[in-house]
Amino acid sequence: MGLPKLKAKMNVEVYLEGERISPVRREFIEGELYEMDASGVDHNFIVGDLYAFLLNHLRDSDYHLFFHDIKVRVSKEHFYYPDIFVSCKEKPESPYFRDNPILIVEVTSSSTEQIDRREKLIFYRRMPSLHEYVIIDQYKMSVEAHRKQSDGKWITYYFDESSTTVDLTTINLSIPLPDLYRRVQFQKNASPEN
Repeated sequence: MGLPKLKAKMNVEVYLEGERISPVRREFIEGELYEMDASGVDHNFIVGDLYAFLLNHLRDSDYHLFFHDIKVRVSKEHFYYPDIFVSCKEKPESPYFRDNPILIVEVTSSSTEQIDRREKLIFYRRMPSLHEYVIIDQYKMSVEAHRKQSDGKWITYYFDESSTTVDLTTINLSIPLPDLYRRVQFQKNASPEN
């Protein structure tokens, strides 16, 4: 009996070229591809409403707002597709990804919640440019804002149904929390598994 074959890892250049023509979005983690799941209606409502708030707020600023098809290069071996991110205007190395986000937002889904809260939290916090990572729960009115402090340490702030606003301090914006969820129809006893 022979040894099992090791799966060959893809290099970054092949990944980036393939993403330009791929019909599906795939994240790249240390040579392996992870296909992005389709998002549901509530996820789309939250991302769309947040994008509208941010677009209006940042219209005449020195920031660029991205969503859906633009990747963030977290490191040489990690590329993610955040739901929304804000980056300073820069001369990008590529029209398909950015290196210097200051704010990243992920809206949880049943298939990504653990990745958003663990793996992505670890890797995003290592990015020198990032000052705020926000996780929005689509199954209940709950938002976590992970913020880098002036000493480089991170503190997490929580917003729930008792909060009136969600504060995005990196871009100096407060959003009424109920407005983020205005089109979401919460199910009684809803959970990511239902």
